[in-house]
Amino acid sequence: MSRTRLTTAALAAALLSIGAGPGAVSAAECIAPANPGGGWDFTCRSIGKIMYDIGAVEEPVQVTNMAGGGGGLAYSHVVNERSDDSELIVAASSATATRLAQNAYGGMTADQVRFVGAIGADPGVLVVAADSPYESLTDLLDAVKADPASVAFAGGSAVGGFDHLKVLMALDRVGFDDITSVKYIGVDGGADAVTQTVGGFTQAMTGDMSEIVGFLKAGDVRVIAVLTEERVPGFEDIPTAKEQGVDVVAVNWRGLYVPKDISDEDYQKWADALQKVADSDEWAEQMTANGLAPFTRVGSDFQNYVDQVVGEINQMSKDIGVIQ
Repeated sequence: MSRTRLTTAALAAALLSIGAGPGAVSAAECIAPANPGGGWDFTCRSIGKIMYDIGAVEEPVQVTNMAGGGGGLAYSHVVNERSDDSELIVAASSATATRLAQNAYGGMTADQVRFVGAIGADPGVLVVAADSPYESLTDLLDAVKADPASVAFAGGSAVGGFDHLKVLMALDRVGFDDITSVKYIGVDGGADAVTQTVGGFTQAMTGDMSEIVGFLKAGDVRVIAVLTEERVPGFEDIPTAKEQGVDVVAVNWRGLYVPKDISDEDYQKWADALQKVADSDEWAEQMTANGLAPFTRVGSDFQNYVDQVVGEINQMSKDIGVIQ
């Protein structure tokens, strides 16, 4: 297999080609599209290490940090220079899908790579103050449907970001289509969004479980819905949206994509390796240590999920004027 030339000599020196025997995955490299210490870096380092430790790959996984453009630099690098490199995996998350849906990667599209799978997620949540009159997700959504001006949501992403879109997805599922009338206030992070809600400046907060655990334990908030397939371990008393008749799953998943032009056989090898990580005790420990919930979709099931999410976010983003 040939490797294409990298854009700088320094980067080329950092990327090592590691071989493996016939029929085995050789994890030459995992690109983390951000600086060390963030979620994408965690994905590469933890998943790559476990792949090697449990024998899912024959050689250690090299990790390369390639920050820039919210993941766009790495995406462009893979699409334009490494499109047939079967020894390459790239960390991705819900932010990757959102940015692709909103044309944030310079016109590149989600079908220019292949999504391998996700094996953990920070669950999306909808939260109200502890003394809120809204007892359930249905109560909250019904209030929006009756009078959109009466309910304001706070979230840690900008207008059109994933926190905003979680609310719009939930409302879409209950037949509310006037999404431009929904009041959303983007603030600087989940903690600020919770503070807005606890202080009565907004009626609800939209964010991730990791952002609200401290407030929940302090008794400041109630989580009226977690946006996962099943209840989250450790928080079994919090109902899912699906249990309440609102068929929405919105999580910040942790996963991988690979270059588009690798063979189906090589794609399946990566899917199999990722599934082995998902099934391992080592990954279960990593999820517990890092506040992640189970979210396992691998291979074509995950590719179909990403395609659906990208399409939905693209349309909603047009509807609210984030993109043309």
